[in-house]
Amino acid sequence: MKRAIVAVLLVLMAASALGNAAAQASQPTVRVLYVKGIIDPVTTRYVQRALEQTQASLYVIVLDTPGGSLQSMRDIVQVILGSRVPIAVYVSPPGARAGSAGTFITLAAHVAAMAPSTSIGAAHPVESTGEDIPGVLGDKVTQDAAALARSLAERYGRNAQWAEDSVVKSLAITSQEALRLNVVDLLADDLPGLVAALDGRTVKTVDGEVTLSTRGATIVDMRMTPFESFLHTLVNPDIAYVLWIVGMLAIIIELYHPGAVLPGITGAICLILAFVVSESLPLNWGGIALIVLALIFFALDIKVSGFALSVGGVIALVLGSLILFSPLTPPSPTLPRLNVNRWLIAGVTAGTAALFLFALSAGFRAQRLRVPVGIQTLVGVEGIVQVDMDPSGIVLAGSESWSAVAEDPPIRAGERVVVTGVDGVKLVVRRARPPEA
Repeated sequence: MKRAIVAVLLVLMAASALGNAAAQASQPTVRVLYVKGIIDPVTTRYVQRALEQTQASLYVIVLDTPGGSLQSMRDIVQVILGSRVPIAVYVSPPGARAGSAGTFITLAAHVAAMAPSTSIGAAHPVESTGEDIPGVLGDKVTQDAAALARSLAERYGRNAQWAEDSVVKSLAITSQEALRLNVVDLLADDLPGLVAALDGRTVKTVDGEVTLSTRGATIVDMRMTPFESFLHTLVNPDIAYVLWIVGMLAIIIELYHPGAVLPGITGAICLILAFVVSESLPLNWGGIALIVLALIFFALDIKVSGFALSVGGVIALVLGSLILFSPLTPPSPTLPRLNVNRWLIAGVTAGTAALFLFALSAGFRAQRLRVPVGIQTLVGVEGIVQVDMDPSGIVLAGSESWSAVAEDPPIRAGERVVVTGVDGVKLVVRRARPPEA
């Protein structure tokens, strides 16, 4: 009897476990990615990792970007277009934008959605300075980007003409206008509202049409790892600029103070990070050369008189900072305008000049000062002759007896003398003038 009861309980437990597993398997899962800031290789790796390592009923990319690297944008577009799982791009939160590269990513999504008070567009190719790319090259880049935008819009039956105009004419529109012009598929106030609105919608993937089932879906956030987030944060012109300056200054300090170690380690780390970050930014090596020249001028001015080199250093540092992210060859056409904050340049220039002109120069002057110890300190001290000097003798000076040579011999024992110089290990003395009445 007991065995029968135990067997029944085991069967019931197994059936319950199987039922829970089946329920969990049938419950839809929506995985959410968050893409914010410049589209760079770190963003690409994050999106690829998130889409490849997990399974879901739907992926949602919450997007807020001014633009980014052309190659990174194309990599993300290819991942979206090749996905068997539907992917929705949601421009959010209110105030966010899908600018430049973000426009292409939004158009590539199986579902394009926006939150109220957001914007999309302004995808015209420009240089990192914000100016149009001149000449035939500019026309080629513009037409290539326009063809991509048009093909993405046509793929999902959206407004292909506007997509092309956003590139050719640099058009940008609000979320309400985007919905009215059939640029995006729907508006949603928040993420749960978007998931609920997508239930029952049919989308086209590489495997054919798929009907979304998102009612009661579990929403799972898939954010960047701490390391990815750290690298992505560094992809900023201001941060990259500070890394370059700090790295170079630390190396110069290490060279002037060998064995300090800490400046050398700090400089090496900062420069390596600067190189890594600059892979995603339109770096102008001419700007780097001017910054290096400026620091060399400052360092040399410590050892020479005048301020001519320091003035040249300030000019070179300002010019190098201004053109640091303005390359001579056109950068990625989907990058937003990039430059270093003018106030940051002013602060770094003033701080660097002050460091070299005051702190470092004071240190080197102190190194060149006469060491205040030894026989040299007796110059100007009065003493008493112990052994007659004609011209050599013995003098008591500074509580010690010294061999001395008289400038005005002979000088008798007991007379007072003044040390006027040092000759090797001997003092040079003369008679002390009697005190005035």
